[in-house]
Amino acid sequence: MKVAVVGATGLVGTKMLQVLAERNFPVTELIPVASAKSIGKEITFKGKQFKVVSVEDAIKQKPDVAIFSAGGSASLEQAPLFAAAGTTVIDNSSAWRMDPTKKLVVPEVNADVLTPEDKIIANPNCSTIQMVVALKPLHDAYKIKRVVVSTYQSVTGTGVKAVDQLFNERKGIDGPKAYPYTIDLNVLPHIDVFTENGYTKEEMKMVKETVKIMGDENIKVTATTVRIPVMGGHSESVNIEFENEFDLAEVRDLLSKAPGIVVVDDVANLKYPTPLEAHDKDDVFVGRIRRDETQGKTLNCWIVSDNLRKGAATNAVQIAEYLVAKNLIGQAVEA
Repeated sequence: MKVAVVGATGLVGTKMLQVLAERNFPVTELIPVASAKSIGKEITFKGKQFKVVSVEDAIKQKPDVAIFSAGGSASLEQAPLFAAAGTTVIDNSSAWRMDPTKKLVVPEVNADVLTPEDKIIANPNCSTIQMVVALKPLHDAYKIKRVVVSTYQSVTGTGVKAVDQLFNERKGIDGPKAYPYTIDLNVLPHIDVFTENGYTKEEMKMVKETVKIMGDENIKVTATTVRIPVMGGHSESVNIEFENEFDLAEVRDLLSKAPGIVVVDDVANLKYPTPLEAHDKDDVFVGRIRRDETQGKTLNCWIVSDNLRKGAATNAVQIAEYLVAKNLIGQAVEA
């Protein structure tokens, strides 16, 4: 299978290459694509060297699938060009997520919506992905009415510049800033730009994307998204109100058996998920599972996942794996 990775030299693009290799995705030919300044550079994939090419050159090679992590404006311009050439695009930016003609997919939740006609598929926001993986089995069992979520998000979600800012500040070095304030030893209740309603775009992404992925407009979501000085993954405090009563033991059992989830919930032995524990893993970790004692039919839990993996690269690769398994793309259709 001919696979293009667009944005191959970036933080998420690099992670996508790593995940493709680790999961043994059937890559017969890799086409790394990046911006003009990176064309001609070499990247290593499975011990072999590959030269970075331009978008135009990549499209001419007619890849079966193109996994995009090149930013929204690049995706809006370039994804349709790949799709017109017959390539299935899996896009990690926000460009297509709320487009009513495009599917927004988390494989554990709604992969069954995909068809061979879906040539541009949107990969959701990182903080939304990990939350809906945990919400899905609970919604199926008890029907979710409302979700209140506060996030604690890694600087890796902003990119290399933010990681550099954190470590520069830690060393007392003055350098380029990704954030308007110091991030080391600080917390910023501000991810993406503020919108007219006082929420940030990140918060509104969680609200709108959750409804679209879960396929239920009756689910109400309110979010506060926060950047904290950590690496490894995003954490979320989630309060979930159900229509139906639940049993805590059954909740733990449902989550334990659900695809992509690892329950780490043994407070007697101080076992709960942390971003350091989630780092470089593909799972969504759930702990601190307890009843909200102030309101009926309401659950509190803590959800942690590596935002560069399940929150971005792994989810995109899992979509591609599903397309292959169901004979929805490329060589698999002809085989």
